[in-house]
Amino acid sequence: MSAPARIGLFGGSFDPPHQAHLALARIALDELALDVLHWLPAGRPWQKPHELAGSEDRAAMVAAAIQDEPRFVLDRRELERSGPSYTVDSARELRAEHPQATLYLLIGQDQYEGLPTWHAWRELLLLVTLGVAARGGASVRPPAALQGMPHRAVPVSMPAMPVSSTAVRAHLAAGGSAQDFVPAVVPAGVARYIDSHRLYRQAGTFFSTPCAPDGTPPRS
Repeated sequence: MSAPARIGLFGGSFDPPHQAHLALARIALDELALDVLHWLPAGRPWQKPHELAGSEDRAAMVAAAIQDEPRFVLDRRELERSGPSYTVDSARELRAEHPQATLYLLIGQDQYEGLPTWHAWRELLLLVTLGVAARGGASVRPPAALQGMPHRAVPVSMPAMPVSSTAVRAHLAAGGSAQDFVPAVVPAGVARYIDSHRLYRQAGTFFSTPCAPDGTPPRS
């Protein structure tokens, strides 16, 4: 069997993974014609201010979320790597493993705008084609720092979804159940894992008021 010709990279804390992650990943499979999409839970994401759920918990939740799509792969390399998680390290490794493949890095528009703050971002742009999520049909525009710099970026259509991991954690920290979010916000398997392992239950870690079951955070 020949190696996959088009490989996607989808990194994040996935703390927890939710339906917006899955929606973007499924759309990317089709629009980018990917043979496989690697889900890369971050080990120690250097730009995340809050403390994450454990690595094994986040890996297990991703596995539960992606189990029904054979082109999705749980890639543990960033969890097993010591030190901060840098996307460029994973891109280097995948390029070495698949030298003839086209690599697509799936990111949001906000990440695209912040890309010049990433570690070794110029090298990263040489290794991958960016698949940039365009929410609600919005156009994808390169940030000022990338205008005039050769790089490859293609839009990935993304419907507007009022879903966030922060809202899920807030609801759980305030005593809610992950089952309140099934199926609109989190997949059933992810919710079962969260509740059975009592994740995100530490009071005061996030918000103090439960959010609505659609994932919308409380209004002040």
